[in-house]
Amino acid sequence: MSKRHKKAAAESSKRENAADNPQFAPVVAAFAGKRGVTRESRQGFGSGALKANGKIFAMMTPRSEFVVKIPKARVDELVTQGVGEGFEPGPGRIMKEWLALDGHPELWTELAKEAYQFVKGQR
Repeated sequence: MSKRHKKAAAESSKRENAADNPQFAPVVAAFAGKRGVTRESRQGFGSGALKANGKIFAMMTPRSEFVVKIPKARVDELVTQGVGEGFEPGPGRIMKEWLALDGHPELWTELAKEAYQFVKGQR
C-alpha cells in the first residue's frame, strides 16, 4: 500500500471513530430517547452527530474536538472566557454560530443542551 493510501485509510479510520470518542458518550446518553433527536449514521463530516429538526447541534470532529451550534453572542462569550474557539472546518473559514472545544468535557452535556434548544427553535 502506498504512503498516500495508508494516510487516506488512517484519516478515514479517524473520521469513523471520531463520534465514538468516550468523552462524547455522556452527551449522546443525555439525548437518548429524546423525541426528535437523531444521530447521523452516514460517514464523513458530521458522522455520529446529534441532530434536531434534521440539523446538527452537537458533534465530534476527526481532530477530537467537540462542536456545538449556539448563538454567535454565546460563542463570542465562551471564546473570550477561553473555553473554546470558533469552529473552523477548513483553513480560514470560521463558522460564527459554532463553538469547538478540545477540552472541558465537563461542559459538553450542558453546551449540547443549549445547542439543542437553539437548533430546535430554528425552522
